[in-house]
Amino acid sequence: MIGLFLNHLGRFLLMLRSMFTKPENFKMYWKEFMHQCVEIGVGSLPIVIIISLFLGAVTTVQTAYQLVSPLVPQSTIAQIVRDSVILELSPTVVCIVLAGVVGSKIASELGNMRSTEQIDALEIMGINTRSYLVAPKIVGALVVVPCLVVVSAVLAIWGGRMAGSLSGILSTEIFDNGLRQNLTPFNITFALYKAYTFAFIISSIPAYYGYHVKGGALEIGRASTTAVVVSCIVILFADYILAALFL
Repeated sequence: MIGLFLNHLGRFLLMLRSMFTKPENFKMYWKEFMHQCVEIGVGSLPIVIIISLFLGAVTTVQTAYQLVSPLVPQSTIAQIVRDSVILELSPTVVCIVLAGVVGSKIASELGNMRSTEQIDALEIMGINTRSYLVAPKIVGALVVVPCLVVVSAVLAIWGGRMAGSLSGILSTEIFDNGLRQNLTPFNITFALYKAYTFAFIISSIPAYYGYHVKGGALEIGRASTTAVVVSCIVILFADYILAALFL
C-alpha cells in the first residue's frame, strides 16, 4: 500500500514538474486557458448557486431550531450562519461538489484523449502535452474556483437571510445586525486559503488519473471514479490540516 502511494505520488510530482516549460505558441495556450475558465466557471455556476442558497437556508433553520433559549439574542443566528458559511460550508462543501462535477470531466476528457491516442499524436508533433493539456486546467481552476467560493458564500448568506424572513424565524433587520457583529476578517482570508488549495486538488488529481489512463472506456470510467474519490478524501484531509495550522 505504501509503495503504491509513493509510486503515484512520484508520478504526480513528475507530471507537475514537466508542466513548467516555455509555451510553443502562447496564443494557443491562452486560448486553452480561457476555454478551461469558461468550462469550469460558467459550467459549474448553476449547481453552485442552487447548493449555496439551500445551504444558507438550511443552516439558518437548523441554527434557530437549536437556539431555543430566550437569553440568546436572535442576531446570534446570523453570526453563526455567517461564520459557518465562510469557514466551512462554502469552501469545503462546494469544492467537494466541484470535485465530482469538474474532476470527473477533467479525468474523462484526458482519459479519452489518451485512449484514442490524441495525446500520443501531440507528443509526436513535439508538443509538451502536460503543459498544453494539464497546466491550463490547473491554472484555470485556480482562477475560477475561488471566485465560485466567494459567490457561494454571498448567496448562502443571502439564502439564510431570506429563509429566516420567509419562515418568520427572524426579521431581515435583526439578521443584518447580526451579520455586522463580531466579524473576524481573517475568516474570509482563511476561506480563500482553502479555496485555492481545494482548486489545485480538484484539478490536478483528476488530471493525473486521466492523463495516465491505460485501456478503453471501462478504464476511463474507473479512472474518473477514482479521481473523484481521491480528490474528496484529499480535500477533507487538507481541510483538517489548514484548520489545525491557521485556526
